[in-house]
Parts: sequence; structure tokens; C-alpha cells
Amino acid sequence: MHRSRTTARPCVVLVTGASSGIGEATARLAAVRGDHVVLLARGADSLERVAVDCEALGAASTLVVPTDMADDSQVAAAVSAAVARHGRLDVVVGSAGVVAYGRIPDVPVDVFDRVVSTNLLGSVNLARHALPVLRGQGGGEGAGSLVLVGSVIGHIAVPDMAAYVVSKWGVRGLVRQLRVDNRDRPGVRLGYVAPGGVDTPIYRQAATYGDSVGRPPFPVSPPETIARRVLAVADHPWRGGQVGVSNDAIRFGFTALPWVYDRLVGPLFSVVAQDLVAPVVRGPGNVLASQQDGNGLRGHQGSALRGIGANLVEVVRRRMAARGSARPQAQDS
Repeated sequence: MHRSRTTARPCVVLVTGASSGIGEATARLAAVRGDHVVLLARGADSLERVAVDCEALGAASTLVVPTDMADDSQVAAAVSAAVARHGRLDVVVGSAGVVAYGRIPDVPVDVFDRVVSTNLLGSVNLARHALPVLRGQGGGEGAGSLVLVGSVIGHIAVPDMAAYVVSKWGVRGLVRQLRVDNRDRPGVRLGYVAPGGVDTPIYRQAATYGDSVGRPPFPVSPPETIARRVLAVADHPWRGGQVGVSNDAIRFGFTALPWVYDRLVGPLFSVVAQDLVAPVVRGPGNVLASQQDGNGLRGHQGSALRGIGANLVEVVRRRMAARGSARPQAQDS
């Protein structure tokens, strides 16, 4: 809701996942516009850091509300705190998310469930408590925007990311359902943004139960690009929510050529969306609890093209090693 188009007063912008990555970038952009910024995430110290930055960037005000999006009561309290402070909500952005790498049998139940409860049910919790506020504004027509951040992975399937795939498919379905359910309030705008690879810390902070470390897939967008799209979609929810030059091609392959997609996605994904060289440290990452020392605007995993090059070299090395170890066995037989 850009003030130049709708109103002279600052907007009230509530952002979840505001301690890092896309959420932080969105909060900072709202601050530059002079909005009131309400910051939600699990990590209180990280939120305070972002609040200081937002105030320096020109925010009309900041409100820090440490919140676990998987806890419905905490989400309810956070929305209530924002409304108590400002009397309204203009833009609500759901960008909190966590990732787990590994096949379903390998990912512990509590980690798998937590990914789904944070990404999908956290979005449900946000909608449950923010939408009544938006619907009650605007003199019976409703007023304001709810934008949920999904992923291109919510349109496809990829190896070793079952929990994330399930959760992001659910977010996409949730937005579509909310649009149907809220047609009686034309002033309520419901938006969806699906990024491709983004340079954020989420990959390094992910739970890892596979044989490699995740990295943002090429081509990689800066988080500020996604933030700009999020706030644009808040005004124009039917504007395309895909962000990433390869998103449409990937989705086309998944839908129109499934037999080709399924054959190629494994080898391609390992090269463009994983780090085959970095040491693997298995564990829950930040899924079960915030790891604030890893929070930040960007992920700093280096050049995507260099990463792909290093992965290709590693693939060749592994194949040569496998052939070398197989030869003596063949001779012995």
C-alpha cells in the first residue's frame, strides 16, 4: 500500500521472519518508505538489530514482538500488540521459514513437523489473526493486504527437500483458498510471491540429514529484489508473484514434461542447488530453535557460478574414484 497512491499517512507494515533474509529486507524497505514497521521472529536480539537499522532508515516507528509462528497463541498476541499500538494493519507479510534437507525416512519426525508447522501452519496462524483485522477495516469493504512468501519449490518437487516442498505447496494452496474465502471483502488484497534462489542465510541454517549442504540455486536474487516484489504485490496481488528468470521454465518442465523433469532434476539439483564440497554437519540447524548468530540480510555463500563449477569438478572426481575402486574388484572376480 504505497502512500503516494492511497494515503498520506505512514502505513503499518507487519513482517514475520523479520530477523533475517527476505523478511529483514522487506522491513528495511518499508522503513525507507517511512512506514510503521512491526517486526516478528523468534530471535529477540536479531529483531532489535533490525529495528535499529529500520529507525536509521527512516521508519515512522518500530515495534519488536518476538514470536514463534508455529505457536498460534504467540501469533495472536503479536497481532493484538500491533493493533493496540497502531489501531490498524495496512500490510501483513508472512515470510518466516525454515528448511530441512534429507529424505523423509532420514529427517527426524520433530524436525519434519517443525518445518511444516513453521512454514505452512505459521502462515495459517498469521491469516487466522490478521485477516479479521483487515476485513474489519474500510467501512465494510475491508482494507489492507496480506502477502505470503512461498517458493518456486511450491510448484515443483526436488530431491531431499520433502518437508520444505510439502510446506510451500501448502502455502500456495492457502493463498488461493483465502482469495476464495474473502471475495466478500474487495478491499482486502491477498498476494503471493514465489522466489527462486535468494541470497539469504536460510540454506546455511537449514537442518541437514543428507549427504551435502544446501545453497541457493542459480540464478540467485538478492533479498531486496524479493522485498520490492512483496510490497508491489501488496498493492497489486494479481501481478505475477514469480521472482526468478528460470522459474517459469522449471515449472513448465515439471508440469508439461514430467518424465524428462524427473530424470534430470536429481543430477541438475545436486550441481546447481547443493554444495558438494563443503563439509556436512548433520543436525537440526535453526529449525527447532533460533540460531541468531547466523541471522542476517544475506547468506554470503559466494558466487553461484563458482559453486556450480566446483560441484562439477567434484562430480567428476567422485566418478573417477568410483571407477578406480571398481576396477580391482572386476579383476579379482
